Amino acid sequence: MPLRVTFLGTAGAIPTTGRNPSSVFVAREGEELLFDAGEGTQRQMMRFGTGFSVSQLFVTHLHGDHVLGIPGLLQTMDFNDREAPLAIHTPHGTRQQLKSLVNALGNRPTFPVRINEVGGGDVAYRADEYEVRAFDTDHDTRSVGYALVEDDRKGRFDRERAEELGVPVGPKFSRLHEGESVELEDGTVVEPDQVVGDPRPGRSIVYTGDTRPAEATIEVADEPDLLIHDATFADDRADRATDTAHSTARQAGEIANRAGAQRLALMHLSSRYAGRTEDHLAQAREGFAGDEENVFVPEDGQSLEISYPAGD
Repeated sequence: MPLRVTFLGTAGAIPTTGRNPSSVFVAREGEELLFDAGEGTQRQMMRFGTGFSVSQLFVTHLHGDHVLGIPGLLQTMDFNDREAPLAIHTPHGTRQQLKSLVNALGNRPTFPVRINEVGGGDVAYRADEYEVRAFDTDHDTRSVGYALVEDDRKGRFDRERAEELGVPVGPKFSRLHEGESVELEDGTVVEPDQVVGDPRPGRSIVYTGDTRPAEATIEVADEPDLLIHDATFADDRADRATDTAHSTARQAGEIANRAGAQRLALMHLSSRYAGRTEDHLAQAREGFAGDEENVFVPEDGQSLEISYPAGD
């Protein structure tokens, strides 16, 4: 089942010629989600071919570099005769501000827009086979991060063992895999746990938005496949990171290590570093105990397929 992340915007508060303000697009089995929408997000969506069929927009906080793309995006959706509703999730206490932004051009969208306030520990969105959880972050305004966490998958069915137990090939295999016991012709009852392995974890993506290092990032998902973390500054501006409620690349690496993340994407790089990412990568890798190749600074437009573990 495909799970793809496209980095639409990876810059800090000030965009550069190569990086747009924050926005991350996630596509899962035909459903499209958007995390933040900085200025120019709609153009990035056209440029990188994601389309506009977003059903859920998750806002981490209401600083301009994360939300100024919303009015233009909604207007483009309107021009495209959108009828499907759009849900926008935003931190507690920001609904009225976001509503004003949605209506900033003086015309309400012709399609339904629902604004949902969320706080740490809330399930912002529940879908078939996964949910998006909000978690507390530590920024200088009301803010949350989001984690897309898939449900556990069924354990592997041991066909050879089932045949050894006398289960005939056919519907009883499926019933056992679905968790039902079956009775054989001789009256023997075969239980699912005799032929089905332990549940297998689904995939997970954690997106922090802007934040100082936060314990909730570590706790929201069990060993996430991808952690997308604020890394606004390198070590040379560590004090500035603390003062402005951001993280350094090294701190992002340390959080990823403690969370057991498989991969770490460094986001929201300050424009002061322009195209220089070497220090960010080196410092994050020092804090992250995993394979160095699994720590990266995504470029705008870069896509990443989140796969199940090999052999799983």
